[in-house]
Amino acid sequence: MSKERLDKVLGNFGLGSRSDVKKEIYQGNVKVNGIVVKDPGFKITLNDVVVFYEETLIRKEFYYFMMNKAPDCITATEDPREKTVMDYLSERHRNMNLFPVGRLDKETEGLLLFTTDGTLAHYYTSPKHFVEKEYYAEISEPVTKDDIMNFETGIVLDDGYKTLPARLAIPDDTKPHIVTVWLKEGKYRQIRRMFQSLSKEVMYLKRVKMGNLKLDPSIPLGSYRELTNEEESLLKQKIPIIQ
Repeated sequence: MSKERLDKVLGNFGLGSRSDVKKEIYQGNVKVNGIVVKDPGFKITLNDVVVFYEETLIRKEFYYFMMNKAPDCITATEDPREKTVMDYLSERHRNMNLFPVGRLDKETEGLLLFTTDGTLAHYYTSPKHFVEKEYYAEISEPVTKDDIMNFETGIVLDDGYKTLPARLAIPDDTKPHIVTVWLKEGKYRQIRRMFQSLSKEVMYLKRVKMGNLKLDPSIPLGSYRELTNEEESLLKQKIPIIQ
């Protein structure tokens, strides 16, 4: 089992800069397996129990969080002009090197995954893996059977690109302007542009599922939490490189 320096482990938990955590270690505020360790270079494994002040640090190889993205921020790690999804993370989580997986438009709400796992992020964002995403949408005009067929055959966007086949459904026939959309690709503002090509406008859009992972409906807009073990397993299903 690989070993890491104690100061690096604390830094990866977002507990401060390398110099900050070294100071905490020197001052005797860190225990490993019940023993105070004052050496920042002390090597530990995932099996060692690390306590910072009174907090036992739950260490994992990678971390996974889900956010219910708010419609007032862009999906980026930093931007000089716009508010980003990172602004909704606590300082500690921002310092953990978490990054968003894929993108949602500024106006779009819903499921956004954050992780430190580059391999998983690549799988979910690579076009060749066709990971399906599910969206709830409210449209300016009633959606028709012709619209559903157009989605199934692919729609030519404003730049001439023809989309891959997608699925479109009307869950309640009495509300034909409310639909569910399933996509296996993610071009820039794709769902909005697909409906635009059908002379309709998306009034509200929310992502509710990525692969097997569903958005927890109890998470308020702009809030987030770490995935449960069950959700983490769902996230990694059918990903050969991770199994």
